[in-house]
Amino acid sequence: MFLDERIKSEMEENPLLEEGRDGTGDSGDSELHREDNSSNLSIDEYLNADDTPHYKLNAKNFIKEEQKSEIPLSAGSSFHDQLETQLGLRNISERQQLLAGYLIGCIDDDGYLRRKLDAIADDMAFSSGIETTKEELESALKIIQEFDPSGVGARNLKECLILQLKQKKETPAIKLAKNILKNYFDEFTRKHYDKIIARMGICEDDLKDCIDEILKLNPKPGGSFQSDKVAEHIIPDFILEYKDGYMHLYLNSRNVPELRVSSAYSDMLDAYSKNRRDNKHNKDAVNFVKQKLDSAKWFIEAIKQRQSTMMLTMRAIMKHQEEYFESWGDELLMKPMILKDVEALTGLDISTISRVANSKYIQTPFGIFQLKFFFSEGLLTESGDEVSAHEIRKIVKDCVERESKRNPLTDDELSDILQKRGYLIARRTVAKYREQLNIPVARMRKQLITE
Repeated sequence: MFLDERIKSEMEENPLLEEGRDGTGDSGDSELHREDNSSNLSIDEYLNADDTPHYKLNAKNFIKEEQKSEIPLSAGSSFHDQLETQLGLRNISERQQLLAGYLIGCIDDDGYLRRKLDAIADDMAFSSGIETTKEELESALKIIQEFDPSGVGARNLKECLILQLKQKKETPAIKLAKNILKNYFDEFTRKHYDKIIARMGICEDDLKDCIDEILKLNPKPGGSFQSDKVAEHIIPDFILEYKDGYMHLYLNSRNVPELRVSSAYSDMLDAYSKNRRDNKHNKDAVNFVKQKLDSAKWFIEAIKQRQSTMMLTMRAIMKHQEEYFESWGDELLMKPMILKDVEALTGLDISTISRVANSKYIQTPFGIFQLKFFFSEGLLTESGDEVSAHEIRKIVKDCVERESKRNPLTDDELSDILQKRGYLIARRTVAKYREQLNIPVARMRKQLITE
């Protein structure tokens, strides 16, 4: 169960737990101690709870209200609604409307129709009692393929790109591009440009113009519309600020309920305690209120300890990566760091550190990062120094950005460059870091450059 759900559940079950300050001036500073036999609530359960996307409890180091931040991922209108609207505007038969409408429902969010038409025909007959043929569906699909965005309704990338070219004004480059996609698609995707030039008898400049036109096309036409789903908001768990040359770390208080023990029930307990009448009703009332009071105190204390664990973990990460944070995010200054390094600084269990690192975010002046970003294995240099994998990835990225686009660097060449700089690294390790950076192999990075 997520922590926000447990908080809601606890507040529903325990009438003594409510939102608001506890009367001490800061709910995070209230002194709540464990009492024997007060509750069966496990503090560890909350220290190790999953991410807290909505409810996060206050402590004295929370950032001020006006400084709270979030990264919104905007959501928009439905892609499929747009297609259905365009269908309604077409002057076609009722039968074509029916078939095209069914096909629109089969198109995925990228804009592709990936199901076979004969399979769709079988489904329509079985589920809706509509008899149709592959040929009739093909005709209805052609109507959809004239819709905006161009390329929608394609059954593969090749068809998607050709559909988009057909809607462009015919020029020599467009005509050549359609020819290449129709007849030399495999060679084009593998960037075997020399074969295309030789087989088509064209010059390199003509091929360059053709490639420029193809690169303007959208391989995922549905992506130009917003998803039907409402996007989530990423609310950082920590805020890091730089003031007067010092770093200040806060827990983010966005959407945080301040929990306290209900004063009304506390007063009720005092009233019953003062009433010395020894009757069953009075004892039951006192026991009920005391049990809920102890449980509420335990719950608040558990949350406070969880917050303490989070801050302890984040401060340890910042201490280990001090040079990185002081440089405002220079990855070349990031040190190797594993869970055991944080364990040594905090004394926390590795499993607890792992859960915090994998589920929490920090906002800094130089970006928003998941805590696991700051962890990486180390590699040795010729001098015996240990460097972070982040440093290697940064060098690989810089080398690729500066490489010749006509003759991109291979993994062997990247490995040679790193070894000349004193990094002891194998080609397969370079390949692993290149893939982590989402950089294609050298052959796929090759481009034709016309001076």
